[in-house]
Amino acid sequence: MTYTTDVRDIFQALGLQAPAGGPEGWPVHTPIDGSLLARVAPSSATECDAAIARAQTQFLRWRNLPAPQRGALVRAFGEAVRRHKQPLGRLISLETGKIAQEGLGEVQEVVDVCEFAVGLSRQLYGLTIASERPDHKLLETWHPLGVVGIISAFNFPMAVFAWNAALALVCGNTLVWKPSEKAPLSALALHGLLLQAAQQQGLDHIGLAELLIGERAIGEALVAHPAVKLVSATGSTTMGRNVAAACAPVFKRSLLELGGNNAAIVCPSANLELVVRGAAFAAVGTAGQRCTTLRRLIVHRSIYTTLVASLLRVFERLPIGNPLDDGTLVGPLIDQRAFESMQAALEVARQAGGLVHFGGRESVGTPSGYYVRPAIVELATQCGPMLHETFAPILYVVPYDDFDQAIALNNAVAHGLSSAVFTQDLREAEVFTSARGSDCGIANVNIGTSGAEIGGAFGGEKDTGGGRESGSDAWKAYMRRATNTVNYGTSLPLAQGIRFEV
Repeated sequence: MTYTTDVRDIFQALGLQAPAGGPEGWPVHTPIDGSLLARVAPSSATECDAAIARAQTQFLRWRNLPAPQRGALVRAFGEAVRRHKQPLGRLISLETGKIAQEGLGEVQEVVDVCEFAVGLSRQLYGLTIASERPDHKLLETWHPLGVVGIISAFNFPMAVFAWNAALALVCGNTLVWKPSEKAPLSALALHGLLLQAAQQQGLDHIGLAELLIGERAIGEALVAHPAVKLVSATGSTTMGRNVAAACAPVFKRSLLELGGNNAAIVCPSANLELVVRGAAFAAVGTAGQRCTTLRRLIVHRSIYTTLVASLLRVFERLPIGNPLDDGTLVGPLIDQRAFESMQAALEVARQAGGLVHFGGRESVGTPSGYYVRPAIVELATQCGPMLHETFAPILYVVPYDDFDQAIALNNAVAHGLSSAVFTQDLREAEVFTSARGSDCGIANVNIGTSGAEIGGAFGGEKDTGGGRESGSDAWKAYMRRATNTVNYGTSLPLAQGIRFEV
């Protein structure tokens, strides 16, 4: 297949030098048809140490720049991304297989979080607290941490970096980014635009944001380095456990955004047209390769047959094919391993008595891309593979009779990222979002589990890691808190009324 815009043309449109890994460089293939996109030069362990050292040196200067001036860089970066939305979106599609609309949507997410962070640069508020002592003032202030290490996943090769980078930079930190080895081109492009924006702002960009291309060993070196004060890692739960274990002995902070085995409850009063639309996007968007993908549909028995029939009709006619083509809604899985994992999960479901609809490989004119028709699996009870996340478009459907039972099913998995309820009953909606409802970090009403806005803090509980990124007060994760007591009097009263005379 010949693309009308190849990688070299995209980088030229961005005003950046195309990656030049040479004949011995690391090959990057597109999941669209398996063809070679480019070769990149991987980073060595020595380069990793040098990058972190540069970031630490730059931090000592960057932290002294007023936060609104740091925000000016983030504004310039966001504007550059906005200007180049089309080529950046196309690059995401080429490298990850996302459909064009989702690639463009991810770029918009970068722009949006930059806008949020610019406003935040004037709102890094502390507190003034009433002191119990006369002529004393009690304050809470916030300060930068230092070097922030970012480890991102292939499925959001630009947005996850931006969530972290925009906030970390305005908070006064410097960055070292290790992107997924499956999406280095998107990282090179976004990182290049950030450095370009810094240069145009007249800033010293050396060490401000460093990029490390490599596999697991590079990530391990980043996590272990003593100069890295926070590791923000997005990926599998297994990866997150390794990061947390490496950080724990030295009490290093970690911000973990891990997997999700997300459910939606469909109540008898639900608007079924809304359910079908919401479930379809949540279940098959990004070919089921989102941490917020809808994987479990818990349906009241009275509407089960009707809803499943409607979903089957929609899944049967889903347009599957080249993600760059107009009208395509489902692109390829990222690679052969993802396809094999999906097929293995479907076989386990069959052995557990599940009724499997679709899920097989689709022919779209290329033998090298792993295209599948998203699967619907009917199970009598929640069991087997339904209890575990498979990073592929499989929607398990199970009936329920009682709303409390449905909530229990929603919560009866290891992950706790996203969840939803479809209902017109106010009580059910309120219970679901209350303390005795969903135990997930995201609990939606009458929308699906995916497609979170940047204004709210994003993240989940349990095996999802407990981290929060993006909106609300997620910025506090990138700063350290100090409590300050100021005595502006001439005596020295002690707290708790203690008397200590010398």
